[in-house]
Amino acid sequence: MESFAVDWLNLLIRWAHMIAGVGWIGTSFYFIGLDLSLRKREGLDKDVYGSSWQVHGGGFYNVEKYLVAPKKLPDDLVWFKWEAYLTWVTGFALLVVQYYYNANSYLIDPGVMALEPWQAISISVASLVGGWLIYDGICRSPIGKNTGLLAICLFILILGASYIFTHVFSGRGALIHVGAFVGTIMAVNVFGIIIPNQKKVAAALMRGEEPDARYGQIGKQRSVHNNYLTIPVLLMMVSNHYPMLTNHPHSWILVALILVIGASVRHLLNRHEAGDVFKQYAWTLPLAAVGLIAAMIMTAPVARDYGDGKVSDTAVLGLMQKHCTSCHAASPTSDMVDEAPQGLEFETIADIKRYMDRIKAQSVDTDAMPLGNETGMTDAERTTLGAWIAQQ
Repeated sequence: MESFAVDWLNLLIRWAHMIAGVGWIGTSFYFIGLDLSLRKREGLDKDVYGSSWQVHGGGFYNVEKYLVAPKKLPDDLVWFKWEAYLTWVTGFALLVVQYYYNANSYLIDPGVMALEPWQAISISVASLVGGWLIYDGICRSPIGKNTGLLAICLFILILGASYIFTHVFSGRGALIHVGAFVGTIMAVNVFGIIIPNQKKVAAALMRGEEPDARYGQIGKQRSVHNNYLTIPVLLMMVSNHYPMLTNHPHSWILVALILVIGASVRHLLNRHEAGDVFKQYAWTLPLAAVGLIAAMIMTAPVARDYGDGKVSDTAVLGLMQKHCTSCHAASPTSDMVDEAPQGLEFETIADIKRYMDRIKAQSVDTDAMPLGNETGMTDAERTTLGAWIAQQ
């Protein structure tokens, strides 16, 4: 019953995380697109930066943006903040339920670093806090005034964190922490910078004072960072479904490629929204393509020499019983599951043959399974399993 309850808790939190995330991403994409579509038009108030005419759902909308803020604000001003807050809260709750609660299976891999659960969890929490502090310090330093240099420093920061994570946590744990690391930066940007700065502007207006435009400029900078980081973060969050990413021996390099691909695509979409001539941003397509091709080449299966010896069905059944059927069985004996994950049962040769492509991807081409290699599956055993699959 415990694993059943945890599964439902996991599902409900994941569902909430997806809903909140869709809302946050949607507003981020919309407002950056809106900002870039603003045009100077005749008849606009002198304090208005530009306006955008839009059509959606059978209606027409005219949206104006002020240089700082209008002289007077209405009582029903809408603040876009809860989507970001709830995305982070549900995401961290999911990290607790999935990775902290099952630290030995999902977060720790003794083959990478032998850790106690409390040590792995402490490193996790410290990295999220430390990542934000370093990022915020860079943005507040003179580097923050140079957009290009700031982008390079942010790239190096995420890449450095990725390298550390891949040398501390399991494959799954490492890439999910890259996503959590970046997601925390994005959420605290909203909670600690963007919303407080907007409140300072609103408060100045309420007092009849001229707002400091600097607050809006800083908020806009952090908002743009969030916009460009969204696409890479989304892939990190679903990476645990793809062992070719999580369990690659150099997955931190894959993170670098994902950042390049995601930022290039986001820039392409943003410049299109801004109405730029295509040739001005056409370089983004080749850059994204090169990154994608490089990632595909890196993750391509490596040919293995399994030798000439025949592997018997009995030997493979023995490997399954030793390493797999505690979970992948009609009646699992593992405390982690009540039923076989994804309905995959490996108790007979017919079962193993039916799913051998998936077994090969998870346990031969990579070491994604068993989770955290808790059963201590050796490279020789993986080779034996691969040899049997090659014989079929």
